[in-house]
Amino acid sequence: MTGSTRSSSGLDDRRKRLLFRCWHRGTREMDLILGRFADATIADLTDQELAELEHLIEVPDPDLYAALTGDKQLAAEHATALFARIKAFRVADHGA
Repeated sequence: MTGSTRSSSGLDDRRKRLLFRCWHRGTREMDLILGRFADATIADLTDQELAELEHLIEVPDPDLYAALTGDKQLAAEHATALFARIKAFRVADHGA
């Protein structure tokens, strides 16, 4: 897979913006992790989860990738239930 499989049609502007940003991170690995997660969940995230995702995507790619792969701890302010869902989604998506 090389890009989003989800149309932004029917999404509000906030969700469209987040979907785009999740697929355009700067590193391909993070595009795939966050992009796939956003494709699967963006329409169903609560306002609180959207705020957490907006905050989380401000973390630099190397730090976020290291936290998602277990090589580094994420700052407590970013270690939310949403982060745990993304991490679990990544494992389920890759079977690793």
